[in-house]
Formats: sequence, C-alpha cells, structure tokens
Amino acid sequence: MKTFILYTALLFPVLANAQQILTLKNAIDSALKNNFDIQIAKNNTEISKVSNTYGMAGGLPALNAGVSGNGSISNIDQKYSSGTETNLSGVNENSLNAGITASMTLFNGFKITATKERLNCLQKESEILLNQQIQNTMVAVMAKYYDIIRQESYLKIIQNSLDVSNKKQEIINEKNKVGMANAVDLLQAQTDVYTAEQSVKLQALVIEQDKADLLLLMSAKTNVLISIEDSIAIDHSLQLDSIISYLDRNPQYLSAEQEIKIDEQIVKEISAQRFPSIKINTAYDFVQTNNSAGSLLMNQNYGPSEGVKLQKPIFNGNIYKTQKDVAKLNVNNSKLQKESLLYTLSTNATKTYLSYSTTLQQINSQQKNYELTKKLVDVVMKNFQLNQATILDVKAAQTSFENTAYFLVNLQYAAKIAEIELKQLVYKLGY
Repeated sequence: MKTFILYTALLFPVLANAQQILTLKNAIDSALKNNFDIQIAKNNTEISKVSNTYGMAGGLPALNAGVSGNGSISNIDQKYSSGTETNLSGVNENSLNAGITASMTLFNGFKITATKERLNCLQKESEILLNQQIQNTMVAVMAKYYDIIRQESYLKIIQNSLDVSNKKQEIINEKNKVGMANAVDLLQAQTDVYTAEQSVKLQALVIEQDKADLLLLMSAKTNVLISIEDSIAIDHSLQLDSIISYLDRNPQYLSAEQEIKIDEQIVKEISAQRFPSIKINTAYDFVQTNNSAGSLLMNQNYGPSEGVKLQKPIFNGNIYKTQKDVAKLNVNNSKLQKESLLYTLSTNATKTYLSYSTTLQQINSQQKNYELTKKLVDVVMKNFQLNQATILDVKAAQTSFENTAYFLVNLQYAAKIAEIELKQLVYKLGY
C-alpha cells in the first residue's frame, strides 16, 4: 500500500500536466483559425474579391495576337484573250497571316457599370456570409463548451449522491455491528452505492464524448486531453427593445439587402441590352503569299487599320423584354423575402427573450430550493444516524436534492444558450 501511494504521488503531477486547461477564448480562437467551414467561406470571399474587376465587367480593352499559315499544291490552266495559254502542274502556294487586334466597348447602355456594381454587391455579400459563418461557429463552440460545464455539474451531483450513499452505508454497518440494522437496509445501502458508482462512470463517459465533439469543432486533435475549469456566468443586462432595434445588423438581414441590390443590377444589365452599343476596333495585319509559278509570284500586305462599330437591336422576339420582366419579379421576391426575414427574426427574438427572462426568474427561486434540499439531506442524515429517520427518508431526501440540483443546472444552461442566441441575432456575440 505504501508503494502504491508513493507511485500515485509521483505520477499525479504527470497526469495533471498531461491535461490542457481550455478556456472559452482558446476554444473559439482555435475554431476560428482551423474550422473548415470558415476556411471555405474565406476562399469564397477571396473568389468574389478576385472576380470584382472592370475586366470581368467588360470595361477593359481586349487585345489578341494571331499567326496562321497555309500551304497548297495546285494545277494551273489559264487561257488569256490574247490566245496565250498556261498549263502548269504541281504549283506550290503558301501564305502567312499575322496580326494584332484590339477592341474596346465605349458604350453599351451602362451595362458595364451595372455589372461592376453587381460584382461589388457579390463581394459584400460573401463578406457578410463569412461573418455569419464565423458567428455560427462561435455559437456552436460556446454551446458545446457550456454543455461540458453542465455535464460536469451533473457529475458533481452524482458524486455528492455517491458520498451520501457511502456515508449511509457506513452508518448501517456501524448499526449492524451492534445488531441495530436489518438485512434490507444493508442490501439497499449497498445497491445505492453500486448504482451511484455506475452513474459516475457513465457520466464521465458523456463528458469525454462532449470534449471530443468540442475538439472536432475546433479542428483539433481528438487525442488531446483537455480540462475546463469554468462556470456558467449569465449576462442579466439584455433588453428586448434594444435587441429588436438592432436586428438590421443581423448577417442574414444584411445578406437579404445585398440580394435585392444584386437583383436590381441584373435588371439594369438586361435593360442595357436594348440600347445601342459602340465599339472601336484597331489592328495591325501582315499578309504574305508566295507562288512557285503563275502571273503573281509574291504578294505582301501589311499595315494598321481601325474602325468603329455601332449596333442597335431592333427586334429579337421580345426576349429582352421578357428577361427584364422576370428580373423585376425577382427583385420583388427579394424584397418580400427581406420583409419576411425581418418578421421571423423579430418573432425569434421575442420568443428567445421570453425564455431568457423567465429562466432568469426561475433561477433565483430554484437556487433557494436547491439550498433547502441540500440542508434537508444533512438533517435527514443526522436523524438517520440517531435512528430518528429511515433509509427511505434518506432516499427521498437524496432524490429531492438531485432533482432540484439537475433543474438548477439546466436552467442556468438554458439561460446561457438564450443569451448567446440573442446576442447572435444582433451581431454582438463576444467572448
């Protein structure tokens, strides 16, 4: 036994150091850095940023260079008015064409401007969606972090019950030594101890599984041992009026606003197709043709050229008009979706706040009830030791304490989750 105690004393610091104490800030920082969904959202934001250029909108010149060559073998039969005839076979002919062309749109009904503005809106929307994904990840990490604290509180309640059961068994064993205990009480006490020990092991397993889920959200190694030494602290300062007034900062609402702007720019792009378009073209060409026989042995042309192209659509089966009408309907749908979203956010905020405020009120009364049931267990245990209470009285007091303690922990967790959801609604989630 001495050897075992010495070995445990030497090993305990190593086991303690093997576990990393994890704070909420560390958990969120790790998730924001490594979470795969956030990395994908960042890449999508970068894609929209890279795509947001005047070149993608069609506002920059286009420059092309090309070279082509052709060769042929032909037979020549020619008769002239003077009576001269030419008959040749196997005549080689080759030609070389090279040139540089440039073109630029000067005007196309402001379609370029509308397209560039749509790209701006798409970039802003991608940034909003990135922020929304960050908020969602933070909420998931915080919910799991506080759930671990809740499960560890459950473990403390079960451990307390185990301590009471052990104390109860000790009292019955002492009574049994002097012949004052019956076999039923002894068996019941042993059963309560075994049941509590099993509950402790099962609850410890639940905690470890929750920790693995948290590490997954953090994109951390699941074999890392973590320890959380924290409590559930609730912010009591939230007010419904301020939450409702700040719903226009919600990422979903901001994204809905960008959708309206994007659809409005699409209407402008389609409308621009019915306007005249003006495009300038310029080129420098080089053409050379060589013949092995015939009246023209070599022909070479080179030099610059330029031109202006004006185009105006007259009729195309009302395609542009139909597309514009559909685009306007899409704008109306986006506006309706925005209004519907605001109603939904307001309703969710009201319901969540009612849950939040009601739970806070319950916590105060439940805290008093928890203290009373805890005192009740102490009093009943003393009476049980003095033969003034039965084992059933102890069991009833234990059950009352456990139910009250569980209810208190659940209320604290529910209030914290409601607080997190309310802050997420108004984009004020911090840690």
